[in-house]
Amino acid sequence: MIRFVVGPDGSVTADIGRRLPGRGFWLSAERDMVNTACAKNLFAKAAKAQVKVPGDLADRIEGLLARRCLDLIGLARRSGQAVAGFEKVSAELGSKGPGVEGDAKRSGLLLSASDGAEDGQRKIRALAPGLPEVKVLSAAELGLAFGRDRSVHVFLAPGRLASALLEEMRRLKGFR
Repeated sequence: MIRFVVGPDGSVTADIGRRLPGRGFWLSAERDMVNTACAKNLFAKAAKAQVKVPGDLADRIEGLLARRCLDLIGLARRSGQAVAGFEKVSAELGSKGPGVEGDAKRSGLLLSASDGAEDGQRKIRALAPGLPEVKVLSAAELGLAFGRDRSVHVFLAPGRLASALLEEMRRLKGFR
């Protein structure tokens, strides 16, 4: 779900972080739902007032959601909870730290580039069957979070960042 609010100037704004003040109204995180709401003037009905709706609202939302996902990946990278690259992800999934069972390591989140080679993705999935895998961002987008041109495989350690990223990726998937 995506929350929307009406700004002081009467324009509809997507509240991706769910923190903006004001009475909000919600829509499913799907491009078709946003486009339908714009076409049928549903934002004005929900706000019970005349509102201005940008023509490219769905595109703006997709950009905001992608930026939020990249910010979370970057935060995980800076905190040491994310690794990128086939070798590093393979090593992370295959490693057993002191006192840590192999399955405990595998309860994180695996990100695969939507335009990555299926052969490499299959090899990574074989190392961690049952691990949640998300294919929403392209290799170029994943690379941005790591300061690279491209990144096809990313592993996030289990925790709050992985959970938050999984939720944001699900919302982004509705727009792609």
